[in-house]
Amino acid sequence: MNDRARQIFKPEFRFGLGGVSLGNEFNKHTDKEAEATLEGAWAMGVRYFDVAPWYGFGLSERRFGHFLHNQKREDYLLSSKVGKLFKASKNNKHADFYPLSDSPNDIIFDYTADGVRRSIEDSLQRLGVDSLDVAFVHDISPDFAFFPNGWEEQYEIARKGAFPAALQNA
Repeated sequence: MNDRARQIFKPEFRFGLGGVSLGNEFNKHTDKEAEATLEGAWAMGVRYFDVAPWYGFGLSERRFGHFLHNQKREDYLLSSKVGKLFKASKNNKHADFYPLSDSPNDIIFDYTADGVRRSIEDSLQRLGVDSLDVAFVHDISPDFAFFPNGWEEQYEIARKGAFPAALQNA
């Protein structure tokens, strides 16, 4: 966690707003509904926002970014995740993972150091901000069922790539 995250993530930030539902994980939401949710959270004092490229194949990050780019960057804490990249594909299989996202992309699992750097840059572009406060390595566990060769292989890649790369940027 960088110094800014330590400064802002104080006890008064006892809760935050996660982005999975605004990525259409459970139900399909309109952009207008997402904006109203974010506006309501902000009005209630929420200043910690957590998103991931995985949530709606980028949809959540785009929606949070649309809202947060109108706020002063120093007024909120923002986290996202690394380990998944996207590639546009005419015959994509996004519906196998996120049937409600309407994404034009396929997922690429990439826990290498280069993949972490690209993932963060891609997230920053979707969010329309210049920095993240926290980057989590996402879904390296036995309960994540979508890895083609099991989670242990991805963990080994992350151990040698994602984790050291994330620590270098801390």
